[in-house]
Amino acid sequence: MGTFDTYSKRKKRIENAGQPDVYIYDKLPMRLRVQIIHIWNSAIGPFLSRERRLPFQPPPHSNKLWWRLHTTICRELSLLTLGDSSSDPFNRCQQFLLKEEEVDNVLDIIEVSFWVINTIVRKMIPSERSDSNIIQSPDDAIEELNYRFRENSVGYQYVKGKIIKANSQYIQAEVVRPTISLLSDVKFKGAEEEFLKAHEHYRKGRNKEAIAEANKAFESTMRSICSAKSWNVPANATASRLIQACFDNELIPSSLQSHFGAFQSTLKDGLPTVRNKLAGHGQGPTPIQVPDYLAAYALHLAATNIVFLVKAFLNLK
Repeated sequence: MGTFDTYSKRKKRIENAGQPDVYIYDKLPMRLRVQIIHIWNSAIGPFLSRERRLPFQPPPHSNKLWWRLHTTICRELSLLTLGDSSSDPFNRCQQFLLKEEEVDNVLDIIEVSFWVINTIVRKMIPSERSDSNIIQSPDDAIEELNYRFRENSVGYQYVKGKIIKANSQYIQAEVVRPTISLLSDVKFKGAEEEFLKAHEHYRKGRNKEAIAEANKAFESTMRSICSAKSWNVPANATASRLIQACFDNELIPSSLQSHFGAFQSTLKDGLPTVRNKLAGHGQGPTPIQVPDYLAAYALHLAATNIVFLVKAFLNLK
């Protein structure tokens, strides 16, 4: 049967930086656990006992999958059973998911269950899926799981067969968290609220709103800097005007300005353009669908710009 390099094993090999974050890691809300059971039911299929099957009806392929999942987790966690031993393996897995208090153990069963979906179910022929009452494709199930993690502000994702911490990704660790920390200063309260709101929209799948709020946070940061330094900038100044004020007042040292042409272009044409094209104006007769990767790009671009500008501000004399 082999062993699995489960989440809990990997976690023990990685030190946790312990920095403040926008996601939670130490608990899995009941709402999320119930949503995962629904995915299980539609992507693996229910367990049909003999009493629930028609006379002479063979057990569906999903029965084998539930026994395999149950046995694998019991072996990995050194347990004899995951729930009431008189119940079927699907019910035992559900009981474990709903009642287990150790987050790492719950992540283990989620990870292995989606390994089953991503590898075994994916290879099943249509008739095998049909007799198992599988109605959700593996790709859709994985996409929904990651959406549910974000929706519940839980900082994990299922990527390439493994559950990873969102903050183990470079952008999250090096850009997003420092942004939140830097914006906690009272001078940047408005920008902080907008940046957190952008993250909330992204977690909920409201990508157009996420881009709009990310742009607001970027502009509010510059506006706060201009206000703190009493730079002469109109109250309704555009992003371009705010950026120019930052250059005019040597927020970026004059000796380095010639090296920041590309950076200035990114500030002027990057995030504001994404916002204006996709989130800032009416969408017309055809609804505009903004993919997750583009919303993430806007959020990370805003964070990168904000970190740079605030650190430059703090170093101004």
